[in-house]
Amino acid sequence: MSDVTIVYCRPCGYEKRAKEAAAALHEQLALESDLVPGKGGIFQVKLGDRIVASRSKGHFPGPDEIVAAVATARR
Repeated sequence: MSDVTIVYCRPCGYEKRAKEAAAALHEQLALESDLVPGKGGIFQVKLGDRIVASRSKGHFPGPDEIVAAVATARR
């Protein structure tokens, strides 16, 4: 199990975004991520139990933003 979990809405088609975020975390921070399919429009990146990045109305965090949020939360 990894420290980072990415929960994404499978019916919404967010799996590609989740995989891109996981790849960026692996490449830039050498972190493995668990991808967890969900529903209801969810897209959350968690470090442990803490949500460090998520989709909100009108905004979807990109891979660089997610990497920065995880890096900051790890300090």
